[in-house]
Amino acid sequence: MSERVKPGPKAWADLAEFNAFLAQNGDIDYLDAIFVDMCGTVRGKRFPIEEADKVFTSGVQMPRSLYFFDVTGVNEDILGMGFSDGDPDSQSHPISGSIVPVPWASMKQAQVLMTMVDSKNQPLMLEPRNVLASVVQKLEDIGLNAITACEFEFYVLDKDRDRKGLPQPPVNPATGLRETANEVYGITELDGFMALLKDIDEAAAAQGVPASGATAEYAPGQYEINLNHENDVLAAGDHAVMLRHIIGAITRKHNFIASFMAKPFVGLTGNGLHVHTSVLDKDGRNIFDDGTDKGTRQLRHAIGGLQATLGDAMAFFAPNLNSYRRFEPNLFVPVNRAWGYNNRSVAFRVPAGSPQSRRVEHRVSGADANPYLVLAAILAGIHYGIVNEIDPGDPAEGNACDIMDEGIPFYLPSALKRLRNSQVMRDYLGDQYVDVYAETKMLEFEKFQRAISPLEYDWYL
Repeated sequence: MSERVKPGPKAWADLAEFNAFLAQNGDIDYLDAIFVDMCGTVRGKRFPIEEADKVFTSGVQMPRSLYFFDVTGVNEDILGMGFSDGDPDSQSHPISGSIVPVPWASMKQAQVLMTMVDSKNQPLMLEPRNVLASVVQKLEDIGLNAITACEFEFYVLDKDRDRKGLPQPPVNPATGLRETANEVYGITELDGFMALLKDIDEAAAAQGVPASGATAEYAPGQYEINLNHENDVLAAGDHAVMLRHIIGAITRKHNFIASFMAKPFVGLTGNGLHVHTSVLDKDGRNIFDDGTDKGTRQLRHAIGGLQATLGDAMAFFAPNLNSYRRFEPNLFVPVNRAWGYNNRSVAFRVPAGSPQSRRVEHRVSGADANPYLVLAAILAGIHYGIVNEIDPGDPAEGNACDIMDEGIPFYLPSALKRLRNSQVMRDYLGDQYVDVYAETKMLEFEKFQRAISPLEYDWYL
C-alpha cells in the first residue's frame, strides 16, 4: 500500500476556525461532534457551548468500535475488538472546513465532522473515510486525481405502516391523495412535495452540500437528488453522507420518512447510488477525453478495471441482505459487467455530452451503501484497470440488463466470501479493513437469519 495520508494541524479545525464560524453565524447552544460508521450512519456526541472549545483544543476520545457497528448499532466483538479488548477509546479531531450550522435543529446547533487517529497519531484505518483517503493516495502516487459526483434515489414514505405492517407511499400534500402512479420526471409529483424539497435544498446549502436538482423517479413517492461534481474525493464522500443525513432529517420534520433501503417494495424499482467519475492528470487534463465521443484508451482501461473488480467489491456496493433484491433483469439495474455509451442498462455507462466532461457512471451500488466505501472501491477498480491496462471488451448496445452474470455474487454471504478472498481489495483497502468489514456484515446476516419472519408463521405455523 502507498504511504498513508498523515493528519496534522492543517487537516484539523482549530479553535480559531470555530471562533470564526461563531463570528459569522452567531452563538450556538450545542455542538455535535459527528462520526460516520461502517454502515454510513451518522453518530456522535453533543456538547453544550460551554464545553465546545475542547473539541478544537484537545479533541474527543471516542470508542474506535463505533466504526464497525452493524446496522443495528451493535458491536459484536469483531475479531477480538470490543468486549475482548475492553473497547478502548481513540483520539479524534475535527476536520477543517466541516463546521456547519444544523438548520433543522430545535435549538441553535452546529456540527463538525470528526476523524480518528491510532496510537501512533496516524489515521485510524478502521474509519471508512481514512480507507478512502488511502485509495485516493494511490491515484495521487501515479499523478492522477479523480473528480466524482454522487446521485441518490430514495423513497418518501408515510410515517405509518399500512394494516399489514408494510410501508406505504405518502399522501400528496397538494392533492390529499396517496401517491400511486409511476410518473418518472413528473412535475406534478414534485409540486406536491415542493415544501419538503425546498427545505432539503436550503438545508444542504446551509451546510455547504452542493445538491443539484430533484426529479421524480420510477415509483410512487420515489425521488432522486444529485450532487455536483467535486475535485476533492474526500469532500465528495462527506457531501454524500451528509446529503443522505439531511434528507432523512428534513423528511422527518415534514412528518414523512425517507428510505434509502435498496428494495423497499416488491415489484417497484429500488434505490440506487450512482457515481460519476472522471480522472485528471497532474496538469488538470481529463485523461478520458480525446476530443471524440468514444474517449481514450485510459477510459476503456478504467472500465476494464471496474469490470475486473466488480465481483470482489460487491459487498461494498450491496452491503445488506435486502440490497440484492434490487438486482433483477430488465429494471435498468446492472446485472452483469456490461458497459456502453449513453446506455442506462449497463453497469458502467459513458454518458453523452461534451468530450471535456467525459466520464464513467458506475450504476451498481444501492443507496443503502456507505458512500466512502463505494468511492474507495470504485477508485480502486479504476486505478487497477489503468495500471494493468485492462481491456473491457466491446461496448453493449440496446438492452444489456436482461441476463444475470453468474460470476457476480448476488447474495450477501457469497459477496462477503468473495471479498475475504480478494487480494485486490486487500491491496487497496487493507487486510484489516477487509477482515473487519466482512466479519461485521456476516455476523449481522447471521443475526438476521436467527429471527423468525411473519411469513414463516403464515406459511408453516
